[in-house]
Amino acid sequence: MTREENRLITDLGTLKALAHPLRMQLYRGLCVARTATASQLADQVDEAVSLVSYHLRKLAEHGLVEEAEPQSADGRERWWQPASDGVSIRDENFRDAPERAAAHLAATRLFHEQRADMYRRYLDERPTWGPEWNSAAPDNESLLRLTPAELAELGGELLALAKKYDEKGRAADAAGDTEGRENVALHVYGFPFRV
Repeated sequence: MTREENRLITDLGTLKALAHPLRMQLYRGLCVARTATASQLADQVDEAVSLVSYHLRKLAEHGLVEEAEPQSADGRERWWQPASDGVSIRDENFRDAPERAAAHLAATRLFHEQRADMYRRYLDERPTWGPEWNSAAPDNESLLRLTPAELAELGGELLALAKKYDEKGRAADAAGDTEGRENVALHVYGFPFRV
């Protein structure tokens, strides 16, 4: 199976599978680690291995994760990886029926809440990161005057820039350049508003 760069989710079943709080945590954990066992992920999310295994199988049923090549000699360990480099869930694919629109909205709210929790955790832990990380971490707001097409273009450019830095960081990591390198979350929201 060829790995997809970014999986576009358009069906309600897959959206609902991913929009489960624990499943989204597991999916995010796999995206960061690239490969992991249910035991490793269970330690990260502080849940039972059997529960994590169940939810990984549910994600696999929808093609969101897949089995990975074993990373150790222990043949009993089952390794998992994301089935694509990421997922994309767009409003236009869920507007056609009220229940689909409601499910999309609920999923979007969950994803936002989890992202906000990640940022709150960083703020709570900020003193432990030190001045270099705290100075480097952007916290910006830009109030722009754009058309929908311009906002879409801006979003595409920001995504491409983030991908460039991700590839650069992962290549350095693979080459053994791990000094000072940490996982970094970059959350970008662009939305219209009225004053």
